Amino acid sequence: MGNKPEAQQSDGGILIRATNAMDFATTRQSFLAQADKLGLGHYVETTAESGGQCIRFRLRPKLQREWAPAHDTLQLGVKLNLRALTNTDDLEKEILLAMLVAPMTFEFPSHAEFAASVRIRRNIVKATLRTALAFHTAKIERPEDYWTYTEAGGFTVLPGKPLIEALRMATQPDMSGRQYAFSCYRASEYVVLLGIAQELAECNPDLLHQLQQRWESRAIMSQEFHEVFLREYGSVSRPLPPEFYVPGDRLWFRNPDERSSDVAGYEGSWVIYLGGGLFNNFWKCDKPYSMIEKCVEIYHWRNGTYRDAEGNLQMDEAIVEERVRATMNDPVELDRILARMMRMRDPSGVYAEGGCIDATREYPRWICPGTSDIIFPVE
Repeated sequence: MGNKPEAQQSDGGILIRATNAMDFATTRQSFLAQADKLGLGHYVETTAESGGQCIRFRLRPKLQREWAPAHDTLQLGVKLNLRALTNTDDLEKEILLAMLVAPMTFEFPSHAEFAASVRIRRNIVKATLRTALAFHTAKIERPEDYWTYTEAGGFTVLPGKPLIEALRMATQPDMSGRQYAFSCYRASEYVVLLGIAQELAECNPDLLHQLQQRWESRAIMSQEFHEVFLREYGSVSRPLPPEFYVPGDRLWFRNPDERSSDVAGYEGSWVIYLGGGLFNNFWKCDKPYSMIEKCVEIYHWRNGTYRDAEGNLQMDEAIVEERVRATMNDPVELDRILARMMRMRDPSGVYAEGGCIDATREYPRWICPGTSDIIFPVE
């Protein structure tokens, strides 16, 4: 990541910088006004730090113990009767609450940057809820009226076609009328990019113009996408709690079984946390996963793996679905599988006693004029 600032592990919650005493007062007032609008203002505690140069916001300790014990945010929606998947105010409320109870610090250079981050997360979740794709490990396709492909540049947007519209046409069947073939990795990039671009249209049109130009010449993908657009939080040495997620997080569930992980497309699963204890399903957007369902599905990939007539490893999804149904109706077997899968994953290349849970999550970088830390690679 170079010298770009990362989310810091310290006292948790949200930390916003202030340039002077007046800015401090304005920042505090703006944040609490935003919290008040969501009905959360009375639940927030504030602390001045660094001689008044920063202000930290956290949920009051008593409420944190009640609502998110051990930083478990998967139950926030149930405990507070939030409908994050269908109600925008509830979604923003869950985003804010999860950040307030974070075990590490979400740091921002201004309240404007914090507010933009919440909106981007909201955009990502709402876009993901409308995303339904055709799973394919080798085939790739996009709407030909919006995209073109080259080996050197990947899928790029045709000149004159707005990036936001092109992303929606590629991922949202209610816009395009069909589902296009994707990997879950690339799909996660598209919904994150769409969430960022939608906010840039409102707060930083110049950066959106640069983004448009870049995607007309060369796509930013894979590790480069991670480095340019995302901030990773948590670490192997200080892993995030396995049940801590903020709506809009991008994350990876690893397949801890060595044999089935050699099946193309089944190394693991890239998903977006939607809120309400649910993770998205890129292939069936109306059937998101709970943590338990996701862990059980990935576990049973080992049972769906077989070799075809040519000797290539393949996956029988019907067997996986049958095994998942049986496990969900067998409490003893369910407990056994979850005891294995809910562990932190092993390091890359190691298949030992680890589970499928990653130590880290990802969320978009700063994007406002004057404070954005998105830096495009030099061509």
